[in-house]
Amino acid sequence: MTLSVYNSLKRMKEAFVPQKPGEVTMYVCGPTVYSLSHIGHARSAVAFDVIYKYLKSTGLKVLYARNYTDVDDKIINRANDEGKSSEALAEENIKAFDEDMDALGVAVPDFRPKATETIAEIVALIETLIEKGFAYGLDNGDVYYSVRRFEGYGKLSGKNIEDLEHGARVEVDTRKEDPLDFALWKAAKPGEPSWESPWGGGRPGWHIECSAMSQSYLGETIDIHGGGKDLIFPHHENEIAQSEASTGKEFVRYWLHNGFVNIEKEKMSKSIGNILNIREALKEHSSEAIRLFLLSSHYRSPIDYSADNLKEAESALERFYKTLERMETAYPQVKDTEPDADDLSCRMAPVKEAMDDDFNTAEAIGSLFKEITEANRLMDKAARQGANADITLLVKKLSAIRSVINDSASFLGVFSREADDYFEERKGEASVPAEEIEALIEERKQARADKDFARADEIRDDLKSRGIILEDSPKGTTWSVG
Repeated sequence: MTLSVYNSLKRMKEAFVPQKPGEVTMYVCGPTVYSLSHIGHARSAVAFDVIYKYLKSTGLKVLYARNYTDVDDKIINRANDEGKSSEALAEENIKAFDEDMDALGVAVPDFRPKATETIAEIVALIETLIEKGFAYGLDNGDVYYSVRRFEGYGKLSGKNIEDLEHGARVEVDTRKEDPLDFALWKAAKPGEPSWESPWGGGRPGWHIECSAMSQSYLGETIDIHGGGKDLIFPHHENEIAQSEASTGKEFVRYWLHNGFVNIEKEKMSKSIGNILNIREALKEHSSEAIRLFLLSSHYRSPIDYSADNLKEAESALERFYKTLERMETAYPQVKDTEPDADDLSCRMAPVKEAMDDDFNTAEAIGSLFKEITEANRLMDKAARQGANADITLLVKKLSAIRSVINDSASFLGVFSREADDYFEERKGEASVPAEEIEALIEERKQARADKDFARADEIRDDLKSRGIILEDSPKGTTWSVG
């Protein structure tokens, strides 16, 4: 199956064919670093992390850039409120963002340009736009892009000039030639960071940054440009206008946009105060559960972040690793057994088909859970057959299932750990000290030996109420976090 992607520009799925055989260039809009990053940033970062890793897993060479907007009105205003420089605030939040991404298993892109380190390229791009008649400067040092001079404006968002003009009349800046024009360069104001330019001291507008950075690191035409759906207009529309006007070439061949994150069925919004930052989410849930939750819906679909949905993700992980633990305990030889090539290919096919259909991680993860169900069925069957079971064949099949999980984990970023490591980490999240749990298990063991079943049940129920699940087996009693 050929990889197909949904191209926002064409509003349809189409075969993905890189402009240069064997190589892909990909640019994704990163955060404006005026505060801690939120779960919406995580959704975009994880989605494009999987896309990046999956493309690489198919043998393609991928050059991936994700930027930081580190100078902006929001950064300046927040820095002033906190009594620090905008540079210090930006660096503080870049560091926090990088730590959050690492916690979520997001790979470091090949390039992570900052707006403040790309000023020379931004100025050069603005000069080109002025020379070609697509931009103009004002006496005060501001520079604007002339929207009406770019014939294709609105082709990504589907908006037309007439409708935009009607909306622009609400707040007209009389200094501009046209209400639709947007800032490329902002003249310096007292107390704000600024850089020298042919138009005097100032700083770049938001939209010009990404055009300059993508051209500088990936070239004039790139294969994939990604970001949240909220960036389609005006940000990505303006990037197209700037970039194509400056080069005369197609800017992006495939536009990919991820859906929104809702919090308890409400769209995240500062006005209703439901912005959830990544750090808060990581205090409540494991990083793998958050990542699994984000990937359990197609990247273009909206998703609803709720305590119940995250609890479901945690439970799904528990079931998955329980099966791996069972496999590793009962059949340790699986790790050293080479799977049958045809069986492995057959089992991997549904995962590849899902990923080749516009990176459908939800379907891919569903296929992996079917493999887990099959592993349990095979082991249950062998247990019923006892000495008559064909263990050699069973181990071969389990090895193929384990290989499918390992191969998929390399780009999904979930189910990648050893079961023992997963359960040890989960024990570290217990609300009851391990020593107390072990002591209660011993007391329960003695109570059962004394036939005091009421006390044994009381201990079990008390621990369960505190999130600790006891499991009895012929080998003894073990515990896990429920």
